[in-house]
Amino acid sequence: MTTPWRHWLERPQSLRVRKAFFQIHLWIGIIAGLYLVAVSVSGSAIVFRREIEKRVHKSVKGPSGRTTLDPEEVERRAQRTYTSGEVLSVIAPQKPGRPYAVILAMGDQRVERLFDPYTGADLGDPRPVADRVLDMLADLHDNLFSGLTGRTLNGLGALLLVLMSLTGAVIWWPGIKNWRRSTGVDWRARPARLNWDLHSAVGFWCYLFVLIWGISGLQLCFPGTFDFFVSSEVRHWLTALHFGRFNAVTEAVWALAGLVPAFLAVTGGLMWWNRFLAKKIRRRRDRRASVVIAR
Repeated sequence: MTTPWRHWLERPQSLRVRKAFFQIHLWIGIIAGLYLVAVSVSGSAIVFRREIEKRVHKSVKGPSGRTTLDPEEVERRAQRTYTSGEVLSVIAPQKPGRPYAVILAMGDQRVERLFDPYTGADLGDPRPVADRVLDMLADLHDNLFSGLTGRTLNGLGALLLVLMSLTGAVIWWPGIKNWRRSTGVDWRARPARLNWDLHSAVGFWCYLFVLIWGISGLQLCFPGTFDFFVSSEVRHWLTALHFGRFNAVTEAVWALAGLVPAFLAVTGGLMWWNRFLAKKIRRRRDRRASVVIAR
């Protein structure tokens, strides 16, 4: 007599528990697919945020032996540049090589501009486009553009990611004779099979990344969640592992691996289409055709 454990090792596809886990995995993927794509792509984009911000922030190299302008002169030059506005304040730089910040009243708005401390030339907006885009992506990743409400929804999304990881681990197991095949990709396979192989293999090799992001995301969205279960040192490492900012190599790895949840969501969606939706559409089309022929 085959025991349930033996059955699981050899032919897990026929077990009811696996079928139940498959349905849970499928419906979580359908519900959270777009969320996973948005959070995955935005998370990868902001891995290098600190380095990018350092590069895009303006600095000015003055001519040899030349002194900086005093604030009064910068104010006069700013006023000549913006004749329709009014200079409200001039903020001197705290470090050498940094520009002056000038606050102006332009109609009903307050505008901040940067000015060269040596020439008084207008250097433009203090926040470059790259800076603003990174802030937008960070707000999407952290708060879903919705403040505390978005942070709460993000925490629920992290919980769904953990559930998807756990159920995915169960349904990934193909049996003791076939498990090696599920860790690789047959590039010569037909498109539907290739998509399945990619989903299975990438999910296997990047499993720990996805699971850790889900668990650490829960901790970041709901501070204190794991205080009772794990030490402060473990919580510290969970946070560090979420961002991967240990060195340039880990940042590159995290930025690339951060796209994995989006990749799994897309390939999972294609699997759903190939296995269920496409078949339903064909059956409906065949039924309509048979009705037309019968008439």
